[in-house]
Amino acid sequence: QSLHCRHIHYVFYTFNSFKTFHLFGTDELGRDVFIRLVYGTRVSMGVGVLVAIASALIGLLIGSIAGFYGGIVDTVLMRVTDGLLSLPTIPVLILMAAVDMTKIPWLKAIVSTSNESVFKMIIILCMFSWMYVARLVRGSILSIREREFVLAARTLGAKDSTIIIRHMFPNVIAPMLVSITLGVGESILFEAALSFLGLGIMPPTPSWGNMLNNATELIYQAPFLAILPGILILMTTVSFNYLGDGLQDAIDPKSMRR
Repeated sequence: QSLHCRHIHYVFYTFNSFKTFHLFGTDELGRDVFIRLVYGTRVSMGVGVLVAIASALIGLLIGSIAGFYGGIVDTVLMRVTDGLLSLPTIPVLILMAAVDMTKIPWLKAIVSTSNESVFKMIIILCMFSWMYVARLVRGSILSIREREFVLAARTLGAKDSTIIIRHMFPNVIAPMLVSITLGVGESILFEAALSFLGLGIMPPTPSWGNMLNNATELIYQAPFLAILPGILILMTTVSFNYLGDGLQDAIDPKSMRR
């Protein structure tokens, strides 16, 4: 990078008889925008996929326990889930992002790394992304726990854990795949929003959100710095939403829109 190569709009740039190649130009510090977009894609997509998978596993566990056992267990778990669902997502995420997690003993070993802000973002988003999966899994478990193959397994003396893992989990995998796919796009949007506000992934680690944040002061001088990550965020979230809708239609043809 070079401070002499800031805000380049063109592919080729000559400085002191030295030609450089910048496919998408350079940013305010002379860093190649294309390279930062590629690295930021890895970071933002990684956060989105990890959060979607982790929150799906948490929701699978809680929803399975609530749906299988019912009674007071179901009531307590679902009231906690409903309480978290009633909270305004963005203000709660902003509040949690302001917390210094290195002061929490059991989280200190996880977030105290060179990529502290990345792990912190994954933890925060996982804490508030599992509730929809939990309700989805609970509904599926309630619909199949009285079916013949489950009653037969109980009659044969199968343990509760065996019934849940071997007989119930396979029946909720399909709707979970749809939920995971939709969750990736949602997690990318939340990460981008928090990073844009300066509360998410911190520089110098690039992400689509903090690239937008860096571009706000230069929106008139170098609009491409904001347009490029914005286009990637839009295309990625829309693509995952369409993929989720396609999976849902393939899994449940009755849900297809005429």
